[in-house]
Amino acid sequence: MYEVKIATSEQEREAAFTVRKKVFVEEQGVPLSMEIDEHDQTSSHFVVYDGPKAIAAGRIRSISSEVGKVERVCVLKEYRGQHLGVLIMNALEEHAKTTGIHKILLNAQSYAIPFYEKLGYGVTSPEFMDADIPHRAMEKQIDLSL
Repeated sequence: MYEVKIATSEQEREAAFTVRKKVFVEEQGVPLSMEIDEHDQTSSHFVVYDGPKAIAAGRIRSISSEVGKVERVCVLKEYRGQHLGVLIMNALEEHAKTTGIHKILLNAQSYAIPFYEKLGYGVTSPEFMDADIPHRAMEKQIDLSL
């Protein structure tokens, strides 16, 4: 049984960083200096666990009182295809609602655009490069009344 938790301890934050390093740094070749950034201190981090093992992560940060940005969503390679991305995105969106955020922005790696479109996100930019990986900006309006 998988469990999504918001990181409330340094140990849980480190678990999120470990997953991110495996996916983005080791697997995709993103420099560590770009992966761990100044926004990590002010973001809310989420971790998906399979028992004691951290297997997926993501973060959300406030851009303004009503706009948030989802970043660093990732799932360990051996756990992909099990809808963990949906699980973590739902947790990030629920957190956004509780903090009054009604619009979420994100920069999706281009191959992941269909995944985010299925969750209701729309593309808002032409393709651009980030860490030598093609991306497109996306956004979604969040209904706070639900």
